[in-house]
Amino acid sequence: MSGHSKWSSIKHKKAATDQRRGKLFAKLLRAIEVAAREGGGSFESNATLASAVQKARDFSVPVDTIERAVKRGTGEIEGVRYEPATYEGYGPGGVAVLVETMTDNRNRTGQEVRHTFTRFGGNLGDPGSVAWQFERKGVILIDKEGAPGEDRLVELVLEAGADDLADDGDQWRIATEPNALPEVRAALQEADVSLASAEPSMVPQATVRVEGGQARQVLNLIEALDDLEDVQAVHSNFDVPDEVLAEITG
Repeated sequence: MSGHSKWSSIKHKKAATDQRRGKLFAKLLRAIEVAAREGGGSFESNATLASAVQKARDFSVPVDTIERAVKRGTGEIEGVRYEPATYEGYGPGGVAVLVETMTDNRNRTGQEVRHTFTRFGGNLGDPGSVAWQFERKGVILIDKEGAPGEDRLVELVLEAGADDLADDGDQWRIATEPNALPEVRAALQEADVSLASAEPSMVPQATVRVEGGQARQVLNLIEALDDLEDVQAVHSNFDVPDEVLAEITG
């Protein structure tokens, strides 16, 4: 299992329980607003909006709060105008880092991202410098405890249109094309399979192994970027050994 996959799972679990919950809600609502503004407020015709709303529901964002975010996006009620911006760079050990943001001030966001890269031993790169190393996919994580056996899962997800089922230690990881994610998710839910997470992601095509102090530096950079107010998601191609990741995350 890649270290980045396991780190993403750890972050997902923490986000639902710790003090970051309020900040997470704000980020989820920004994504909804932008999706509604760019593609309209219909879930049926706007897959990006449907995905953003589903993710917000997964984290128990109140329905009325979601509805207001959609209306701000479509212009039915006033709100700050956010737009997406992506930043690319390298972390310690040469790992590639892709940062997705929603911002109302590109200059502010760019400065914050650049400062964070520099502070934690990385450097911000030019547009296109690392994006080619990633591929947009739908990613579903399922805790093995209480899940169906591998054969049954393979049958379910492949029939629903998934590309792959991988063993990630204590979880199963399912990869789909982005537009197939809702159907695969629905098929699993209809089969009463509990999902740890299901969302679009940028998946690295190859990984870079980092260990020891360098691994700690990489994780500190990723976490610091993720904590920035305007950052929606941070993707990287690092691979940290399980025992090192366990030591660092405690």
